[in-house]
Formats: sequence, structure tokens, C-alpha cells
Amino acid sequence: MTPESHASTGTDTSLPGPPPGCPAHGLGPGGLHRLHESEDLAGLYEQLRKEHGPVAPVLLHDDVPIWIVLGHAENLHMVRSPTQFCRDSRIWTPLRDGLVKPDHPLMPHIAWQPIASHAEGDEHKRLRGAVQGAISTIDFRSLRRYINRSTQAIVNRFCEQGEADLVGQFAEHLPMAVMCEILGMPDEYNDRLVESARDALKGTKTAIASHSYVMDVLSRLTVRRRAQPEEDLASFLITHPARLTDDEVREHLRLVLFAAYEATTNLLSNVLLTVLIDPRFRAQLNGGQMTVPEAVEQSLWNEPPFSTVFAYFAKQETELGGQRIRRGDGLLFAPLPANVDPRVRPDLKASMQGNRSHLAFGGGPHECPGQDIGRSIADVGVDALLMRLPDVELDCDEDELRWTASIASRHLVALPVAFAPKPPQDVTETPNHNHVPTQRSDWQIGITQPQPQPQPQPVPAAAQPQPAPAQPQPDPVPPQARPVAEEPARRKGVWQRFLSWWRGY
Repeated sequence: MTPESHASTGTDTSLPGPPPGCPAHGLGPGGLHRLHESEDLAGLYEQLRKEHGPVAPVLLHDDVPIWIVLGHAENLHMVRSPTQFCRDSRIWTPLRDGLVKPDHPLMPHIAWQPIASHAEGDEHKRLRGAVQGAISTIDFRSLRRYINRSTQAIVNRFCEQGEADLVGQFAEHLPMAVMCEILGMPDEYNDRLVESARDALKGTKTAIASHSYVMDVLSRLTVRRRAQPEEDLASFLITHPARLTDDEVREHLRLVLFAAYEATTNLLSNVLLTVLIDPRFRAQLNGGQMTVPEAVEQSLWNEPPFSTVFAYFAKQETELGGQRIRRGDGLLFAPLPANVDPRVRPDLKASMQGNRSHLAFGGGPHECPGQDIGRSIADVGVDALLMRLPDVELDCDEDELRWTASIASRHLVALPVAFAPKPPQDVTETPNHNHVPTQRSDWQIGITQPQPQPQPQPVPAAAQPQPAPAQPQPDPVPPQARPVAEEPARRKGVWQRFLSWWRGY
């Protein structure tokens, strides 16, 4: 279904739309749905799937036409076909034709930038290579320990009160604390940085000022690490053979910080909410039928951190999901409807345990390079919180929960909980590597087991021999000079090898 028209989705944008308040409100020119006016995007996606199939024409703000890709297979094909689709918005027909104004609400997401997620070809390899190279230096064993300590420190702030908001006091703080450590600025983590990041992502009236504050922090970090590199992601970006400029380093630090922060905050909130409101889910966790990492993957299927991603663009005329796609058309990558595609999940209540084929982290050349960081924060953070507050319960009716929704994501506003007050824990003590005493003898199967030596029996005083006259004794041989028979080296037992691996030796 692609009527002939100048519009990139094949719709006639010259037709007048219905006035606000009428039954057809939410529909734009050509009867297309305005995504930004929908109060139930998940329901709208299913309606579009029935009407148009796996690829549907819709409208953005200012009635800018675009396609939304609803099918799982179609989304995968799009992100894995760089010869047909790219993320360079400079070829987008509505932008070239002047339909997208500079002050368009989605311009910060769509406008082309010299960063890896928008680049192609050799430039994409250079920039993404630097990001992946820097991320590959992360020691995830040490990172998971840091996540656990950060979780304990954050929980210490409210554990004595017996109540908390797990979004504002936990889910929005833990990712920022961890990302500041990874980037190399742990001293910058504070409430102001958390609030500035949230404000910048919400797009409020003060969003520009908040964004400027975050960029100033990243600029100072770039200057410091250029002068004195250390063992952190910012330093590895700077010293990578790709030779990133200061502007490129700063922009990629911003990309990593904001993307990881927003995605992980939503992921933490969604997992904790499911644990609190779904008794079966919590019972599976408590009973051992499901681990926290498996619970995180289930959440990534049901409620991906980003509903849609802006945007892909057709480099040539093609066909996708039965729709004719023209060169210059824009397409929304949509993990939320793709993850519930009936062709992939005919039964939405069925467990997806062990299945990682969801699209929460994208795919293809632009697949999220930091997804393991997000998974680690969610896995360790949720597990540590539930271990610390095992009796935590939702402190409001489920229908009182509120979300702020946009085309890009759905963010839980607050998650009030109650629990028995707990004392703070000491998070300053660092793990030690003291020697662990031997748990058992060195005797192994196949070697003659040493027999205990008989103890000398006491001799009666009358039978004891009289001391002989003293004879000159040879000089004693110093202990270090005495020859010692070398014993063949024995291979460490399973337990000793495990301890050596665990300590990193």
C-alpha cells in the first residue's frame, strides 16, 4: 500500500486533518495516525499491524511522514542490510524538502552527527572501532564488584527509613554512579549530574541548560585525560589508534553516557516492577527456577528500554514487509512491537527463558556495543537490592503507578515500596586476598598415604642407661646447607585452581 505521492511514505500531506476534539483526532493527512498523539502506543502498534502488516505508514510531529517497522523479521532485515538502509538523515526526503524544521521536537534524535551511530563505511569502522576497543578493556569481574558496592552505598541512603522510591532513589542513581566510574570521573557522580541527565533526556524547558552542564563535565574529563591518561574508557578512547579528536571523544562519551543511562534506568525500573507485582515471577526467582539474569532477559522481551529508535533511511528503492519503500524514506526501528510479533511470540504469557533474540539492543552494524554493561548493572543491582531488602513490597495500588511516555520510550515515574528498616552496611572495606588455609591434606589417589609415626614409649627411670662420657661432636651443618631431596611438582587440586582463578592469579 503506497499511493503515488511526493511524500516519502506515499501519503498526500496536503489533505487537511480533523480538528482537535473530534472522534477522528489522532489522525492526520491521508487518515494516517499521529504517533505523538496516541495515549496507548502499544495498542496503536497492534492496530497498525492489523491494518497494514509488519510495516505501516505513520506521522511524526508537524505531520512529517515516516514508516514504522512492526515485524521482528523486518526489523532484523533493516538493521542488517547496510547496503539498503543507513542512519544518515541527510538523505531523508522530508528533511531535504524542508518539511522538518530546525526546531522540530525530534531533531536532537534525527539530526546527523559525526558519531559512530550515524556514520557509514570506513568512518563507521574507525569510530565504532574506537568505542568497541575502549569497552573491550573493561574488567567485568571488577565492574560487577563495583556495581555491588555502589548498590549497597545507594541503599544505605534509605534502608533505615523502611520506605523508598526505587525509581528516583535507586534506578536513576545506580547507572549514573557506574557510568561515571567507567568513563573515569567517579568524583563527578552526584545528585546534580543525575538530575541534569534526566532533565536533558525529558526535553523540558531547562533541558538545554542541563545538557550543557553534562557536556561541560565531559569536556573537563576529555582535557584531563588528554593530558594524563589513566585506566578508564575516556583514556582508551583518546589513546586508541583511531586518533579521535577532542570533539569526537566528547561526543562519544555523551553518546555512551546518555544511551547507557536511559536504557539501564528503564531496565532496572521494569525488572523491579515485575518482581513486585507478579507473584509468579518473584516465586520463580525465590525458588531458583529463574535467575536474575534470566529475569532481566524476560523484561527485555516484554518492555524494552527503548520503544523505537530514530531512525533508518532507505538508500535505494526497495520493498519491506509488502510495502514499497522509496529512496530517502525514513523508517523507525521499533523493538517494542517487534518483540511481541505474533509470528515470533504467539503466546505472550509463555516464558522466553534462555532466548536472547529480542531486539532491545538493536542489531547489525549499529547494535549497542555497551549492552553487557547494561546487563551487568541490572543483574547485579537487582540481585543485591533483593538480597539486602528481601521483604520489599509495593507500597501503593498497582493502578496508581504512572509513566511518562514518548515515541522513543516509556519511563516509570515512581515505584514506592515499603520494607522492614535495615541498618546501613560498611561499603568501604575492600576485598582481601589473604591466604586460605589448606582444607585437606595433599594426599591424592595413586600415592601411598603416609602412615603416622609411632610415638616413643616412656622408659622407667631404673632402666634408663647412664650417660656416657661426653664425646666431641662434629660441627652442625647449617640448615640452609643441608641437601633437600626435590619432590616432583604436584598439580593443584580442583579447589586450589578455582581459588587461584577467582582471585585473578
